Amino acid sequence: MNRRDFLQAGAAGLVLPASGVFAAPAADPKIRVGLIGTGWYGKVDLFRLIQVAPVEVVSLCDVDKAMLSHAAEMTATRQASKKVPRTYSDYKKMLSEKDLDIVLVDTPDHWHALPMIAALESGADVWVQKPISKDVNEGRAMVDAARKHKKVVQVGTQRRSTPHLIEARERILKEGKLGKIGVIEIYCYYHMRATGNPPDTNPPENLDYEMWTGPAPMRPYNPMVHPRSWRAFMEYGNGIVGDMCVHMLDMVRWMMDLGWPVSIASTGGILVDKKSKANITDTQEASFDYGDLKIVWQHRSWGGPADPTTHPWGATFYGDKGTLKANVHGYEFIPLGGKEKPVKVDVKYELDLYPEDDTEKDIEKHVAPAVRGHMRNFLEAIKTRGKPVSDIEEGHISTACCILANDALKLGRTLHYDPQSGKVKGDDEATRLLTRPYRAPYVHPAEGRA
Repeated sequence: MNRRDFLQAGAAGLVLPASGVFAAPAADPKIRVGLIGTGWYGKVDLFRLIQVAPVEVVSLCDVDKAMLSHAAEMTATRQASKKVPRTYSDYKKMLSEKDLDIVLVDTPDHWHALPMIAALESGADVWVQKPISKDVNEGRAMVDAARKHKKVVQVGTQRRSTPHLIEARERILKEGKLGKIGVIEIYCYYHMRATGNPPDTNPPENLDYEMWTGPAPMRPYNPMVHPRSWRAFMEYGNGIVGDMCVHMLDMVRWMMDLGWPVSIASTGGILVDKKSKANITDTQEASFDYGDLKIVWQHRSWGGPADPTTHPWGATFYGDKGTLKANVHGYEFIPLGGKEKPVKVDVKYELDLYPEDDTEKDIEKHVAPAVRGHMRNFLEAIKTRGKPVSDIEEGHISTACCILANDALKLGRTLHYDPQSGKVKGDDEATRLLTRPYRAPYVHPAEGRA
């Protein structure tokens, strides 16, 4: 029995004890893992997986040689075997080995679809970061590929595995303590938009910029782009809506059991910071219409938050019996009428169980428990061959809604997307935006789709 047969047969002997930490008899084979994209969150995700499962990280891939080498050294210190993983500059060569049970895709957003689908084709189950795609039809193709190959795909929208948010969902929403909810505000007021305007230059020798650009338009290299400020450019991502709204919209959909909205509209632009080279909005509102329920997003990368008493990135649920404020640092229930008691719960760190969190560079300590929980859920779905909590289809809905919000802003009108036909109703121009043009020789995964 090979490793993949072992996993798909139900992982006999692999148990999930009450602590949530996997334990396996010494004779059991390790789960073999590969990572594509070894930057900031690639390592965050990989090291959380190492913390909760008996894995062997055998392969790493990145187009930045310096980043790749550093990640290989760090991984060797973190995994039990102390082995240095094999390294690759081309994900296709890494996947051609066909010896990976799990592949993590943590590339910049414009590079999610092709490696994810290729990993499925190689026989692996996949973890892919949000937003899953740069355009809507990439996402549809990713869902189709997961179903075709019968693989488990977990999307990195880990709010669904955040302990205090799970509690808020069960304790406040499911028990009806808010009453009828008519409006949910989701928001981000972080000053996270890149504000510089450095001159273009030659790419560093350690970076294969041609491969890094991949299917995206070829821009002159700018030091803002790599390694993390690529989010400042719409060529590589979906702006702050795609980066931050996707988390909160996905959280709200999960907490409220929502699917696709009826319509999506958006307004905003670059209203304040006109000097930066960044071409994403510094101000944007988006409305997701669910009939009797309206979800409204707002971000501003300047000024102060709308409500200084709450966390600047979160969601506020307004019901006729009370209000719920939920974010990555905790939740607060504010009842009306005096029949219920207020509730305030803060995030619980796990430094006593995972002291290495305290020294890991760039880790978000408050998010680490959620990523670990998300990884455990992913592994359990692999074991049972069921759907994880952030199944690829859920990730597609949340991602596509954010992309459609950007399209609505670009076109200046409300969009009514039909997920069955894969078209925007009565709007051929908006439908054409669902598939971005790929730079040759790359081929869009939706090409030829009926």
